[in-house]
Amino acid sequence: MIYIKTAEEIEGMRKACELVSLTLAEVAKWVTPGVTTRKLDNVAREFILDNGGKPACLGYQGFPGTLCIEVNETVVHGFPSGYALKEGDIVGTDCVVELNGFHGDSCYTFPIGEIDEKVRKLLVTTKESLYIGIETALAGKRIGDISNAIQTFCEKAGYSVVREMCGHGIGKSMHEEPEVPNFGRRGIGPVLKPGMCIAIEPMINMGSKNVVIERNGWECRTRDRRPSAHYEHTILITESEPEILTTFKYIEEVLGPERMI
Repeated sequence: MIYIKTAEEIEGMRKACELVSLTLAEVAKWVTPGVTTRKLDNVAREFILDNGGKPACLGYQGFPGTLCIEVNETVVHGFPSGYALKEGDIVGTDCVVELNGFHGDSCYTFPIGEIDEKVRKLLVTTKESLYIGIETALAGKRIGDISNAIQTFCEKAGYSVVREMCGHGIGKSMHEEPEVPNFGRRGIGPVLKPGMCIAIEPMINMGSKNVVIERNGWECRTRDRRPSAHYEHTILITESEPEILTTFKYIEEVLGPERMI
């Protein structure tokens, strides 16, 4: 069932999305060479708790972290660990916050120091595809229109789109209907209606679209071990333009425009 949010519920969503956006900005302060991904996870968890929220991923079906950590070839659902970030790495930080019964979901992939220009182009394209998907999320259109817009843009740039993972509805639950794939045909899938909240999250690979799930049952990586990028916003479908409930502006305030992708 797809849930249409009331005005009161939308306000709850806005507050949860504000907190997850601020959380990723707090993480941004620590994203430097030598810092472990476990440290990033601890920073996120403490910030969420200090601000009255709950780390929604922590303990979800046994997941061990507040953040899904995505280093280099990890697509999604990576575990925080003692791995120390190195110059030239990229790291995605996918975070879900619960605040007063509502969820906000966002992801940002950070470059660590100077990265290869080919990898930078992957990040730029993936982030641009997120906003292209959002621009397509208009009342009366269908989920497939979002999916097709993302796929077409990324494949024209020479990248591949992960099939096994997708975006989703969001609200009182972290994952609600509908699923929001990053590939597909226009004109198919559920109709977008005002009051729907969805998380759009392109997961785009430099090489093959094929992925592998590690033995822990969670961590998903590219089969060819080439880099993967991931950006995500939670949005609200309105009568006019979609409203982006999460924001990267706080990350930019931390990093400065010159370090932003």
